[in-house]
Amino acid sequence: MSQPGDDELHIASFVIQHRTDAAEALAAAIAAAPELELAIPGQTRSVVLCESADRYAVMDRIEQLRAVPGVLNVLLVYHHAEPRDALEAEVEARPETNLAGVHP
Repeated sequence: MSQPGDDELHIASFVIQHRTDAAEALAAAIAAAPELELAIPGQTRSVVLCESADRYAVMDRIEQLRAVPGVLNVLLVYHHAEPRDALEAEVEARPETNLAGVHP
């Protein structure tokens, strides 16, 4: 049986504040979760992307990352949910316009 939201894709990004010695453990935790991607690694701040079919999984990943030794904080910066079929639909090309917004 289908649950509400099963056809949605949730896209989120996190900024993780961490100690310099936590980078290896943080990278391992991210690699272990297929929904996560280390987009921008940093000395004390990193950006992580999350794609999930479930909003609760987004929150679970935040808690999972907070539990990594040396992680000081995980900040949800962006969260967007959209029907999966809308994201997979082809986008029609728009006619080109010049700088004045007039079609050639």
